Amino acid sequence: MSLTQATATFIGRMLTALFKLILWLSLLAILIFSVPPIRQTVLPYIDQTISQITHLRQYHQLLQQDLPTENSLPNPLPSRHLTDTWGAARSGGRKHEGIDIFAPRGTPIHATTHGIVRKVGIDRLGGNVVSIIGPGGAGHYYAHLEEYGDIREGDWVEQGDIIGYVGDSGNAKGTPTHVHYGIYIQGKAVNPYPLLIKSS
Repeated sequence: MSLTQATATFIGRMLTALFKLILWLSLLAILIFSVPPIRQTVLPYIDQTISQITHLRQYHQLLQQDLPTENSLPNPLPSRHLTDTWGAARSGGRKHEGIDIFAPRGTPIHATTHGIVRKVGIDRLGGNVVSIIGPGGAGHYYAHLEEYGDIREGDWVEQGDIIGYVGDSGNAKGTPTHVHYGIYIQGKAVNPYPLLIKSS
């Protein structure tokens, strides 16, 4: 058999295999989408896989972006006064790892950055909390919420989206209502005050 004949035979076999693969995939798609029990079983797994791939891509993109810099982030409570409460003494010999921004109960709290919602839930000290992974992998932590915004873990949020409402949950119960805002870079708390834009 000559080289030309061998090549033609190989190409013919590859085309036949490709045709069979397309035929089988088409039949599988017809089966999945036309038989309800199969569709109901398989589609959630397909959706979950696509969602996981999307989250990995978004997370990778966030890691490539710059960390927040001085005066680069908006106030999570627009128009409310900012005070640097970083490092103030707390119960149990702790130091305050964030700043408290005071406002009436139910005041909307806005995301200071775009990113992926890492947590919407309860923790011992913070009460109702929301945590968002932002550019550079920085964690943005909002605590003592009265209630959450319309968000779930894994959601993508944009800067300015409402992520919750001011309250006094957790160890802030009975204190003036506020949001505790913290930023964590490589797992270490940093003072958010210099990073926030101060209103004139």
